[in-house]
Amino acid sequence: MNIEKLFNKEVMTLDTYIMFRLKEATAKLKPELIAKNRAPISLSMGAPTANPPKALMDRLKEILDEDGINMYSTPKGEPYFRNAIAKRMKNRFGVELDPETEIFSLVGSKEGIANLVRFITTPREKELEKDVIMVPDPCYASYLQFIQCSGAKAYPVPLTAENDYKPDVEAIYEQIIKDGYKSENIKALFINYPNNPMGISTTKEYIQSVIDFCKKHDILLASDAAYCDLYFDEKEKPFSIFELEGAKDIGVEFYSFSKPYAVTGWRLGWICGNKEVVQRFGKGKSTIDNGIFKALQKACAEILNSEEGDKYIEEGNKGYARKQAIMVKGFKELGWPISEETVPHTTFYLWLPIPKRYTSAFKFCEDVLEKSGVVLVPGNAFGNYGEGFFRLSFVCSDEQLQEVIDRFKADGFTYN
Repeated sequence: MNIEKLFNKEVMTLDTYIMFRLKEATAKLKPELIAKNRAPISLSMGAPTANPPKALMDRLKEILDEDGINMYSTPKGEPYFRNAIAKRMKNRFGVELDPETEIFSLVGSKEGIANLVRFITTPREKELEKDVIMVPDPCYASYLQFIQCSGAKAYPVPLTAENDYKPDVEAIYEQIIKDGYKSENIKALFINYPNNPMGISTTKEYIQSVIDFCKKHDILLASDAAYCDLYFDEKEKPFSIFELEGAKDIGVEFYSFSKPYAVTGWRLGWICGNKEVVQRFGKGKSTIDNGIFKALQKACAEILNSEEGDKYIEEGNKGYARKQAIMVKGFKELGWPISEETVPHTTFYLWLPIPKRYTSAFKFCEDVLEKSGVVLVPGNAFGNYGEGFFRLSFVCSDEQLQEVIDRFKADGFTYN
């Protein structure tokens, strides 16, 4: 069969997702690495390795025996699921949401973001006629693939130390117009705080300016809040955009159960916010799936506002703080310009510059894998502004994290 005739050119030019490429490369090297006492340790995936809350698992087992639990749900989400989400948003952020019109369930927030991009863009052949999505750079790598598959243009919004990680979105908008794209085709601005891959947070003052920008230009603000519960410093406690004036006029926000409750394989999340956007999004999504397995909805609805759930997140964050401290101490000893005071205290990522003797993040990560068996992610996998950096995830055991530091020392991977 002529595959090129079958698929559009955007899909034909799509590269394999970076995490899967790293997994394949590691599998090929595994026998060799084991033979030299360097069995692979992966610091690549952003996936908690702890077990989910015991109360959640116990309740799920009970629910599985209920009559009718195996039947279709609804794409919108069961009422008890949406009501629990509304309560959580009120308790956590002080935000009022109508569970009937302003909340819609997702089979994971990744699915929701991908579908939103698909629903708001129209594929066009000519470059300057393409719809434009403004995305942070560096960003969650899947954003770029979602946009590519939709035949739209991902326009970078640089996150750099020079702009204090608060890019001037008005100036970037003006540059998009200067580049020849049409103002009416600038569809959305994506933000992601706490940020993957960098772990950075931001201020309410900055996000208020972003909201005002989006209202001025009639651009959708899409906030990815997947890491909002992962923080271990009250000064960096994440917030919802809906705490700020005017956000509901132009914004939606995405949430996930995966990170706070360690249920990455269950695929549950939600979109909330502007009711016209949420409802129109829901019409499109309803053509794709029949919603989340009801047993998962019911169990997760119950953990969402429970004492057990809150305690689980709190203890998990204490663990991440401890693990981050291990890595910060270790990389500081290896010469990296890093300290407890300068690193973000959110997410489970560290974003570090590559050693001075390297000019390519990919080459550094390749060398570390081949010599030390440690899997890192090159920064440019998250966008062009990520070149010169790498991301590591500290979700594995304390012992494995210390082993990574020991291998770096033994194998000569220092910053200077």
